[in-house]
Amino acid sequence: MGNSLKAIVAFVPSNKCQKYLLEDLEEMPVDKMVDLSGSQLRRLPLHICSFRELVKLYLSDNNLNHLPPELEQLQNLQILALDFNNFKALPLVVCTLKQLCILYLGNNKLCSLPLELRLLQNLKTLWIESNCLQYLPEVVCELTLLKTLHAGSNALRMLPTQLRCLQELRTIWLSGNLLSEFPAVLLDMPFLEVIDVDRNSIRFFPSLAHLPGLKLVIYDHNPCRNAPKVAKGVRRVGRWSEESPEPRKRSGAVVEIPLDERPSPPPAVKPELE
Repeated sequence: MGNSLKAIVAFVPSNKCQKYLLEDLEEMPVDKMVDLSGSQLRRLPLHICSFRELVKLYLSDNNLNHLPPELEQLQNLQILALDFNNFKALPLVVCTLKQLCILYLGNNKLCSLPLELRLLQNLKTLWIESNCLQYLPEVVCELTLLKTLHAGSNALRMLPTQLRCLQELRTIWLSGNLLSEFPAVLLDMPFLEVIDVDRNSIRFFPSLAHLPGLKLVIYDHNPCRNAPKVAKGVRRVGRWSEESPEPRKRSGAVVEIPLDERPSPPPAVKPELE
Protein backbone atom coordinates (compact mmCIF):
# COMPACT_ATOMS: atom_id res chain seq x y z
CA MET A 1 0.00 0.00 0.00
CA GLY A 2 1.41 3.41 -0.90
CA ASN A 3 2.20 5.82 1.89
CA SER A 4 -0.14 8.46 0.47
CA LEU A 5 -3.08 6.07 0.53
CA LYS A 6 -2.17 4.96 4.04
CA ALA A 7 -2.13 8.57 5.17
CA ILE A 8 -5.65 9.10 3.84
CA VAL A 9 -7.02 5.90 5.34
CA ALA A 10 -5.38 6.69 8.68
CA PHE A 11 -7.73 9.66 9.11
CA VAL A 12 -10.79 7.40 8.92
CA PRO A 13 -11.54 6.03 12.42
CA SER A 14 -13.67 3.04 11.37
CA ASN A 15 -12.39 -0.38 12.38
CA LYS A 16 -12.55 -1.48 8.76
CA CYS A 17 -10.21 1.29 7.61
CA GLN A 18 -7.84 0.87 10.51
CA LYS A 19 -7.70 -2.87 9.90
CA TYR A 20 -6.89 -2.10 6.27
CA LEU A 21 -3.64 -0.55 7.48
CA LEU A 22 -2.64 -3.98 8.80
CA GLU A 23 -2.77 -5.35 5.27
CA ASP A 24 -2.60 -9.17 5.56
CA LEU A 25 -2.10 -9.35 9.31
CA GLU A 26 -5.08 -11.50 10.23
CA GLU A 27 -3.41 -13.81 12.72
CA MET A 28 -0.58 -13.40 15.16
CA PRO A 29 2.76 -14.00 13.40
CA VAL A 30 4.68 -17.11 14.28
CA ASP A 31 7.57 -15.03 15.63
CA LYS A 32 5.15 -13.23 17.98
CA MET A 33 6.24 -9.86 16.61
CA VAL A 34 4.22 -7.10 14.95
CA ASP A 35 6.02 -4.19 13.29
CA LEU A 36 3.75 -1.31 12.25
CA SER A 37 6.49 1.33 12.18
CA GLY A 38 5.94 4.09 9.66
CA SER A 39 2.37 2.99 8.89
CA GLN A 40 0.76 6.45 9.26
CA LEU A 41 -1.30 5.16 12.19
CA ARG A 42 -3.35 7.64 14.17
CA ARG A 43 -4.73 5.00 16.46
CA LEU A 44 -3.77 1.43 17.24
CA PRO A 45 -6.03 -1.05 15.42
CA LEU A 46 -7.86 -3.00 18.12
CA HIS A 47 -7.28 -6.20 16.19
CA ILE A 48 -3.69 -6.16 17.44
CA CYS A 49 -4.87 -6.41 21.04
CA SER A 50 -6.33 -9.85 20.31
CA PHE A 51 -2.81 -11.26 19.78
CA ARG A 52 -2.44 -12.14 23.44
CA GLU A 53 0.80 -14.07 23.01
CA LEU A 54 2.52 -11.12 21.32
CA VAL A 55 6.05 -10.48 22.61
CA LYS A 56 7.27 -7.56 20.46
CA LEU A 57 5.24 -4.60 19.21
CA TYR A 58 6.88 -1.84 17.16
CA LEU A 59 4.79 1.30 16.61
CA SER A 60 7.60 3.73 15.85
CA ASP A 61 7.23 6.65 13.45
CA ASN A 62 3.45 7.00 13.40
CA ASN A 63 1.01 9.72 14.49
CA LEU A 64 -0.16 8.15 17.74
CA ASN A 65 -1.05 10.26 20.77
CA HIS A 66 -3.04 7.69 22.74
CA LEU A 67 -3.45 3.93 23.09
CA PRO A 68 -6.62 1.90 23.69
CA PRO A 69 -7.29 0.31 27.11
CA GLU A 70 -7.50 -3.04 25.30
CA LEU A 71 -3.71 -2.98 25.04
CA GLU A 72 -3.73 -4.36 28.58
CA GLN A 73 -4.57 -7.74 27.09
CA LEU A 74 -0.99 -8.06 25.80
CA GLN A 75 0.42 -9.32 29.09
CA ASN A 76 3.24 -11.25 27.38
CA LEU A 77 4.66 -8.15 25.70
CA GLN A 78 8.36 -7.65 26.38
CA ILE A 79 9.34 -4.98 23.81
CA LEU A 80 7.23 -1.91 23.05
CA ALA A 81 8.46 0.82 20.70
CA LEU A 82 6.49 4.09 20.79
CA ASP A 83 9.27 6.41 19.64
CA PHE A 84 8.71 9.08 16.96
CA ASN A 85 5.03 9.65 17.73
CA ASN A 86 3.00 12.50 19.26
CA PHE A 87 2.59 11.42 22.86
CA LYS A 88 2.38 14.31 25.33
CA ALA A 89 1.81 11.86 28.18
CA LEU A 90 2.58 8.18 28.52
CA PRO A 91 -0.70 6.24 28.30
CA LEU A 92 -1.25 4.54 31.65
CA VAL A 93 -2.17 1.31 29.93
CA VAL A 94 1.52 0.88 29.10
CA CYS A 95 2.23 0.59 32.83
CA THR A 96 -0.03 -2.47 33.04
CA LEU A 97 2.31 -4.47 30.77
CA LYS A 98 4.38 -5.90 33.59
CA GLN A 99 6.55 -8.18 31.45
CA LEU A 100 8.04 -5.28 29.50
CA CYS A 101 11.84 -5.41 29.37
CA ILE A 102 12.48 -2.74 26.72
CA LEU A 103 10.49 0.48 26.28
CA TYR A 104 11.22 3.08 23.60
CA LEU A 105 9.62 6.50 24.21
CA GLY A 106 12.09 8.76 22.41
CA ASN A 107 11.18 11.61 20.09
CA ASN A 108 7.78 12.40 21.54
CA LYS A 109 6.54 15.40 23.56
CA LEU A 110 6.76 14.00 27.06
CA CYS A 111 7.30 16.47 29.92
CA SER A 112 6.98 13.87 32.67
CA LEU A 113 6.38 10.19 33.34
CA PRO A 114 3.55 8.78 35.47
CA LEU A 115 4.17 7.29 38.90
CA GLU A 116 2.58 4.09 37.60
CA LEU A 117 5.78 3.48 35.64
CA ARG A 118 7.13 1.92 38.84
CA LEU A 119 4.93 -1.10 38.10
CA LEU A 120 7.28 -2.09 35.25
CA GLN A 121 9.71 -3.89 37.53
CA ASN A 122 11.09 -6.05 34.70
CA LEU A 123 12.21 -3.05 32.65
CA LYS A 124 15.90 -3.22 31.69
CA THR A 125 16.10 -0.65 28.88
CA LEU A 126 14.39 2.74 28.82
CA TRP A 127 14.80 5.28 26.01
CA ILE A 128 13.31 8.71 26.73
CA GLU A 129 15.61 10.78 24.53
CA SER A 130 14.45 13.83 22.54
CA ASN A 131 11.45 14.73 24.67
CA CYS A 132 10.63 17.82 26.75
CA LEU A 133 11.95 16.65 30.11
CA GLN A 134 13.36 19.41 32.32
CA TYR A 135 14.15 16.91 35.07
CA LEU A 136 14.61 13.17 35.22
CA PRO A 137 11.40 11.78 36.74
CA GLU A 138 12.20 10.22 40.11
CA VAL A 139 9.99 7.25 39.27
CA VAL A 140 12.78 6.08 36.95
CA CYS A 141 14.87 5.50 40.07
CA GLU A 142 12.39 2.83 41.16
CA LEU A 143 13.07 0.61 38.12
CA THR A 144 15.52 -1.58 40.00
CA LEU A 145 16.50 -3.85 37.07
CA LEU A 146 17.26 -0.98 34.68
CA LYS A 147 20.55 -1.50 32.82
CA THR A 148 20.39 1.13 30.08
CA LEU A 149 18.95 4.65 30.34
CA HIS A 150 18.97 7.01 27.38
CA ALA A 151 17.83 10.49 28.42
CA GLY A 152 19.75 12.54 25.86
CA SER A 153 18.45 15.59 24.02
CA ASN A 154 16.13 16.85 26.73
CA ALA A 155 16.52 19.88 29.01
CA LEU A 156 17.95 18.19 32.10
CA ARG A 157 19.96 20.41 34.46
CA MET A 158 20.56 17.84 37.21
CA LEU A 159 19.91 14.24 38.21
CA PRO A 160 18.09 13.02 41.32
CA THR A 161 20.22 11.55 44.09
CA GLN A 162 17.91 8.52 44.14
CA LEU A 163 19.51 7.42 40.87
CA ARG A 164 22.25 5.72 42.90
CA CYS A 165 19.65 3.11 43.88
CA LEU A 166 19.81 1.68 40.34
CA GLN A 167 22.60 -0.75 41.06
CA GLU A 168 21.99 -2.68 37.83
CA LEU A 169 22.48 0.42 35.69
CA ARG A 170 25.47 0.07 33.38
CA THR A 171 24.95 2.67 30.61
CA ILE A 172 23.62 6.20 30.93
CA TRP A 173 23.28 8.58 27.97
CA LEU A 174 22.86 12.26 28.89
CA SER A 175 24.14 13.97 25.75
CA GLY A 176 22.51 17.16 24.55
CA ASN A 177 21.10 18.38 27.86
CA LEU A 178 21.68 21.50 30.00
CA LEU A 179 24.03 20.09 32.62
CA SER A 180 26.34 22.83 33.92
CA GLU A 181 28.05 20.48 36.38
CA PHE A 182 28.96 16.82 36.19
CA PRO A 183 26.11 15.01 38.02
CA ALA A 184 27.47 14.24 41.50
CA VAL A 185 25.26 11.18 41.87
CA LEU A 186 27.21 9.41 39.10
CA LEU A 187 30.30 9.55 41.32
CA ASP A 188 28.49 7.22 43.73
CA MET A 189 27.68 4.62 41.07
CA PRO A 190 30.79 2.38 40.81
CA PHE A 191 28.95 -0.14 38.66
CA LEU A 192 28.51 2.25 35.69
CA GLU A 193 30.34 1.15 32.54
CA VAL A 194 29.40 3.92 30.07
CA ILE A 195 28.77 7.59 30.86
CA ASP A 196 27.87 9.96 28.03
CA VAL A 197 27.63 13.68 28.88
CA ASP A 198 28.50 14.94 25.40
CA ARG A 199 27.07 18.32 24.34
CA ASN A 200 26.29 19.85 27.73
CA SER A 201 27.66 22.94 29.54
CA ILE A 202 30.04 21.27 31.97
CA ARG A 203 33.09 23.45 32.77
CA PHE A 204 34.91 21.18 35.17
CA PHE A 205 35.15 17.40 35.48
CA PRO A 206 35.87 15.64 38.76
CA SER A 207 38.04 12.54 38.83
CA LEU A 208 36.33 9.34 37.73
CA ALA A 209 39.33 7.17 38.52
CA HIS A 210 37.58 5.60 41.51
CA LEU A 211 34.81 4.02 39.39
CA PRO A 212 36.00 0.42 38.95
CA GLY A 213 33.38 -0.58 36.40
CA LEU A 214 33.89 2.36 34.04
CA LYS A 215 34.91 1.47 30.48
CA LEU A 216 33.96 4.54 28.46
CA VAL A 217 33.26 8.21 29.17
CA ILE A 218 32.16 10.61 26.44
CA TYR A 219 32.53 14.26 27.47
CA ASP A 220 33.14 16.04 24.18
CA HIS A 221 31.51 19.36 23.24
CA ASN A 222 31.55 20.82 26.75
CA PRO A 223 33.26 24.13 27.67
CA CYS A 224 35.46 22.22 30.11
CA ARG A 225 38.88 23.30 31.36
CA ASN A 226 40.07 19.77 32.04
CA ALA A 227 39.57 16.16 31.03
CA PRO A 228 38.15 13.75 33.61
CA LYS A 229 40.77 11.55 35.23
CA VAL A 230 40.01 7.88 34.71
CA ALA A 231 41.56 4.57 35.69
CA LYS A 232 43.96 2.79 33.37
CA GLY A 233 42.22 1.18 30.40
CA VAL A 234 39.16 3.45 30.48
CA ARG A 235 38.38 4.99 27.09
CA ARG A 236 37.83 8.76 26.99
CA VAL A 237 36.29 10.70 24.11
CA GLY A 238 36.71 14.45 24.34
CA ARG A 239 39.26 17.25 24.56
CA TRP A 240 42.74 16.32 25.78
CA SER A 241 42.00 12.60 25.68
CA GLU A 242 44.90 10.30 24.87
CA GLU A 243 43.65 9.69 21.33
CA SER A 244 41.90 11.90 18.82
CA PRO A 245 39.49 9.61 16.93
CA GLU A 246 38.24 10.47 13.48
CA PRO A 247 34.85 12.17 13.82
CA ARG A 248 31.54 11.03 12.43
CA LYS A 249 27.94 12.06 13.00
CA ARG A 250 26.01 10.42 15.83
CA SER A 251 22.66 11.94 16.76
CA GLY A 252 24.00 15.42 16.15
CA ALA A 253 27.26 14.82 17.98
CA VAL A 254 30.67 14.23 16.43
CA VAL A 255 32.37 11.18 17.83
CA GLU A 256 33.99 7.95 16.75
CA ILE A 257 34.46 4.96 19.02
CA PRO A 258 35.90 1.57 18.06
CA LEU A 259 33.19 -0.94 17.22
CA ASP A 260 34.08 -3.25 20.06
CA GLU A 261 33.63 -0.44 22.60
CA ARG A 262 30.69 1.43 21.10
CA PRO A 263 27.39 1.44 23.01
CA SER A 264 24.40 1.00 20.74
CA PRO A 265 22.77 4.25 19.57
CA PRO A 266 19.07 4.15 18.68
CA PRO A 267 19.04 1.34 16.08
CA ALA A 268 17.17 1.31 12.81
CA VAL A 269 16.16 -2.23 13.70
CA LYS A 270 15.36 -2.52 17.39
CA PRO A 271 17.53 -5.00 19.31
CA GLU A 272 16.22 -8.40 20.26
CA LEU A 273 15.72 -9.56 23.80
CA GLU A 274 18.69 -11.12 25.52
